[in-house]
Amino acid sequence: MSTPSQRVQTLREQLNEHNYRYYVLNAPTISDREFDVLLEELQALEAEHPELVTSDSPTQRVGSDLSDQFPTVAHAHPMLSLANTYSEEEAREFDRRVRERLDNESFHYTAELKIDGVAISLIYEDGLLTRGVTRGNGEEGDDITPNVRTINSIPLRVRDTEVHGTKLRNFEVRGEVYMRVEEFNAMNREREGRGEKAFANPRNSTAGSLKMLDPKLVAERPLKIFIYSLFTNDLELRSHYINLDLLKELGFRVNPYVQLCGTIDDVLTYWREWEEKRETLPYEVDGVVVKVDSLEQQEKLGQISKSPRWAMAWKFETLTARTKLNDIATQVGRSGRVTPVAELEPVFLAGSTVSRATLHNADFIAELDVRIGDMVEIEKGGDVIPKVNRVILDERADNSEPYTFPVTCPCPLNSTLIRPEGEANYFCAHNECPWQLRGRIEHYASRGAMDIEGLGEKVVDQFVTLGWLNNVADIYDLRDRRNEIAELQRWGEKSADNLLEGIEKSKTQPLWRLIFGLGIRHVGASVARILAKKYSQLERLAEATQEELEEINEIGPHIANSIVDFFEDTNNLYRIKRLHDAGLRMGDPEPDPDEDEGYTRDAFFAEKTFVLTGTLNNFTRDEAAAEIEKRGGKTSSSVSKKTDYVVAGEKAGSKLERATQLGIKVIDEDELALRLHHVHENKPGGEPQNR
Repeated sequence: MSTPSQRVQTLREQLNEHNYRYYVLNAPTISDREFDVLLEELQALEAEHPELVTSDSPTQRVGSDLSDQFPTVAHAHPMLSLANTYSEEEAREFDRRVRERLDNESFHYTAELKIDGVAISLIYEDGLLTRGVTRGNGEEGDDITPNVRTINSIPLRVRDTEVHGTKLRNFEVRGEVYMRVEEFNAMNREREGRGEKAFANPRNSTAGSLKMLDPKLVAERPLKIFIYSLFTNDLELRSHYINLDLLKELGFRVNPYVQLCGTIDDVLTYWREWEEKRETLPYEVDGVVVKVDSLEQQEKLGQISKSPRWAMAWKFETLTARTKLNDIATQVGRSGRVTPVAELEPVFLAGSTVSRATLHNADFIAELDVRIGDMVEIEKGGDVIPKVNRVILDERADNSEPYTFPVTCPCPLNSTLIRPEGEANYFCAHNECPWQLRGRIEHYASRGAMDIEGLGEKVVDQFVTLGWLNNVADIYDLRDRRNEIAELQRWGEKSADNLLEGIEKSKTQPLWRLIFGLGIRHVGASVARILAKKYSQLERLAEATQEELEEINEIGPHIANSIVDFFEDTNNLYRIKRLHDAGLRMGDPEPDPDEDEGYTRDAFFAEKTFVLTGTLNNFTRDEAAAEIEKRGGKTSSSVSKKTDYVVAGEKAGSKLERATQLGIKVIDEDELALRLHHVHENKPGGEPQNR
């Protein structure tokens, strides 16, 4: 039985990995509902054990889709995520909290369909579109303006619109970019006709399209948008529902199925109605968004952590279908994990034809007693990888036999599978397993790791089959096969040169990408960043002991043990040497203390943890955090017993309340500014420097 601390660490690792797959790779492996269950368990554990809360916990931030391929800009207003519910009981509890906080004054709700797409922010100045930004981490996002301009349903210039005699010219709108199911399927048919890999679903395809580097290619994708919110200083806005009409006057597409509701029962009726009718829509929706209509009341209700108190997403239950399970295949991932896959009689579900579904692991198969030939119910929650939900026992054949999990790997080596103690999965432990090899190379070359353009799944499979790639270090020997590559079918001179250019470019990637790309078990992108910042050189990380690694707050014993094991493997060390000899960047430059803008550590800040809350007048929170960290302090997004100071700006909310309860020292912005100024004036060398 794991301790609360161990369970919290496990949940964080899982959630960080799923966030990375969802927001960065656009290739989620679990449904929204499954993700929510994990997140709710972590929230409950952290509430019960506040001493376990850390600033990097998935509960403390909005999921991020930030990329280093685009400029990053700050949002004028945070793009918050919404709390989710699937139950009427929680919906009524939300209503109770709203009424209580509004002191039972009258109010209305606006109910809207929750489009399953990608949220973006659009900035208009003097009526012209000047910037399009992704949600990113909620505080800042990627500037994708050239790509946004290709979406025909986004006006480059808005219509002249007056409100009470005032023209609305400068504002921000937010919306959801999506693809219609029919157009998505047509695009996939064209791709398959060209021998290209089909996209998984409309939402992932939309996210990938918005992050393409060539706007001409984005213009070819069938992207559309619904706008759902408006911010402006040009005039005073009062009602969200009225704003939606105003957005239509300005020339924006607004979803027509919006309803103003007087009571929570009206909202629940709307929710149930659209849960039944959602498949009649030409685009995918996964729930209903409910907002308190009055903007003044929204301001009064405020927000907690990463979510507003005045809005909630009421999700629909997952879609299901029945079909026959023809066979159970197994596939091997880069870590050697063997995943059973249901081979199904093709069935149409949630906008696409499904012929395969995950069965997770041997325990899952045994628990459901899944057998070849069974009629099964499959679900596609969140429209990601389908899974078998249950067996239709009434339709089971009399001669069916229980499924026995294989004892050998499906690869040509037929190596024996092992199941480590305490693990739910079987693994192929053979280092030369070709299926593991393919997975490791694909991961290394993926956009989230070393980002080698042109070295995708089909190319990796082709080169492994030819015997040109046996490990990731072999990638850098492909330059010697330039002419052979160019002569392959569907290649040519330009394609070969583009691939080799992408490989050469990868040599300059920062250290965290290399650490992540190496495929160390349990080391996701966020942990890789932490390790790169801590050690700055791969050689130093390789020499780290289990004890040293566990001293890092974000790293538990499982991750530490995995890192040590990886660098004790002589095969891994040999491949790393080959990467070094190929000219890869094996570390990040050390910060030069002489270029530290003259700042020095101070006893007030050094080794202290600060939490910033409320609105600061002279800093953004990021600026204030940066100043604190330059002086030796640390910042956190949550208040716990480990917090030393809370900096409270205007309209500070629950964090200030918690600090008071815990007896933590609270300072205001003026005192923070004085402390920062004091350190700045007393730096070595005398004169204060202007910033």
